[in-house]
Amino acid sequence: MGTELAGLIRADLAALTNDASRLGITPAIDAGQMGQAAPSGGFSFAQTMKDAITSVDGDQKVAADKMAAVESGKSDDLVGAMLSSQQANLSFSMLMQVRNKVMGAMDELLKLPV
Repeated sequence: MGTELAGLIRADLAALTNDASRLGITPAIDAGQMGQAAPSGGFSFAQTMKDAITSVDGDQKVAADKMAAVESGKSDDLVGAMLSSQQANLSFSMLMQVRNKVMGAMDELLKLPV
């Protein structure tokens, strides 16, 4: 699921880069550079998003492992498995909300008169 989400975000970033190029705006980061460290050692939004996606994917894997252990009878920690599942669900929802806010902000920027 994390790989699919990363692909969707890369596709959205590429589309925004193409729109920015069409409007004559130079993007701060190229879609091909996504996931690389910031050139000046400063803040990199792309790296931060990549780290968030990796974290959400890790939460999903932990939750899946705990649920599989409970289902197979290897563990009787149903409460821990359910809490882990809810944590993974909330972290995914939060990531999607951040993505939606960023996409909304980019749409608003593209609507500004040049």
